[in-house]
Amino acid sequence: MRHDPSWGRPPQNEPVPGPGLPAWLEERLFDQRIVMIRGHLSNEAATGISAALLTLDAAGPAPVQLHVAGDGGDLSAALTVIDVIDTMTAPVHALVTAQAAGAVVAVLAAADKRTAYRHARFKLTEPRAAGVTGTADEVTRAAGQHLRELEEIVLRLVEVTGQPRSRIEDDLSSGRILSAQEAVEYGLIDEIVGKA
Repeated sequence: MRHDPSWGRPPQNEPVPGPGLPAWLEERLFDQRIVMIRGHLSNEAATGISAALLTLDAAGPAPVQLHVAGDGGDLSAALTVIDVIDTMTAPVHALVTAQAAGAVVAVLAAADKRTAYRHARFKLTEPRAAGVTGTADEVTRAAGQHLRELEEIVLRLVEVTGQPRSRIEDDLSSGRILSAQEAVEYGLIDEIVGKA
């Protein structure tokens, strides 16, 4: 029997799978009431995350685990997920597994319980506005809306962390980075999980 060198590779005209999880693994995680935020939080990703959260909420009152490893994203996407979390009956317990930045930090602040692995990192940055285009008046209106929505995120972070508003605003502007221990001291997470 001859060795086929193409064995194990996708056929030439089919796309190579991206960095997403295999379907069987996503299904197993879902069965365990785990939803993941991975990578950039886009509006498309927020739609999938929101659908999963709503489905698990409808399935019962047990806590939903939100595993977070996101490098930022769009403010509108973060607000979509936040709105869903705010309407859920089941509590949402967030676990930062790698990094939480920008828009993902905003989602983290909406969770009922917030934890992180010991080597997790947090980058406080302003979530960006999704591609704004149009006339000068349209861009001006969009900028005003973005600032109002950003204000909501700042106020939520103030409430969750207990930090003064001026500090939150300064840290978001400067892109402050926190270790897991610093995030506990800052009030962003409740505890670190795993061995010290």
